[in-house]
Amino acid sequence: MPTSSAPLPPSPERHAAARRSTWVSVYVNALLTAAQLVIGVFAQSQALVADAIHSLSDLASDGLVLLANKHSSKGPDADHNYGHLRFETAATLAIGVLLLIVGAGMLWRSFDRLQDPSTIPVVHQAALYAALFALLSKELLFRYMLRVARRVRSTLLVANAWHARSDAASSLIVAMGIGANLAGLPLADPLAALIVGLFIIRMGWKFSWHAFNDLVDRAADQDTERAIRERLLGTPGVRGIHDLRTRKMGDMIWVEVDIEMDGQLTIEAGHAIAVEARRRVMADLPVLDVMTHFDPV
Repeated sequence: MPTSSAPLPPSPERHAAARRSTWVSVYVNALLTAAQLVIGVFAQSQALVADAIHSLSDLASDGLVLLANKHSSKGPDADHNYGHLRFETAATLAIGVLLLIVGAGMLWRSFDRLQDPSTIPVVHQAALYAALFALLSKELLFRYMLRVARRVRSTLLVANAWHARSDAASSLIVAMGIGANLAGLPLADPLAALIVGLFIIRMGWKFSWHAFNDLVDRAADQDTERAIRERLLGTPGVRGIHDLRTRKMGDMIWVEVDIEMDGQLTIEAGHAIAVEARRRVMADLPVLDVMTHFDPV
């Protein structure tokens, strides 16, 4: 007999924390995009302009996060019986694709500039100061966002935080390239932009691949499934389990399992055991719901 209560709605605190951290990222990236673009054009630094475009892609990803956060906080309805948590996964996939496109564009522009080194100008010193300021800002933003993401256990916020870290790494490379350009190595600036593009493509592929797997019902990892199994088998009255199945629902997990019990139990007693097993699994694991079917043994 299957037994389950209604799925628990996503925590309002979780979405509020996600919204706050994302708006902080919006303000920081808007400031950096404007400053890097203006100074990059003035200082004739392709690497700094590329970093500005990277910051602009962060603004787009922040918008996706805010949109997903708004929709994923909704509970189940007639059209979405399992809730809206996969809006987060879809947004993570969109961020990954965005990073791939931005990275490919940077590679194209860098290769085009490297084909004719004589057209590469010596950049202005202001570009170096802008790159160092961006590096510090993005690293601080990454640490703040990752702390919030881990506290609320959100893979979408983790992805967005690492997007900020990729920006910090790219700003470091940009600063090094600009410094080398100022030291008399003109190729360093477009080479820095090329390296930034490769880094962005790598991050975009990673996020896209993981999100795609979650959207096609990837199971929970082995450690989580082992923890679920231990809590089920540790419930008084449970003789054994079989056909344990899991699937990702955003950052949460949906569980289905057959529980073996004493065949002489009443329906009421069997239901009580199943409810307790469900409670134990959901107490400290990121599990949205547990569907159980009990078999007599």
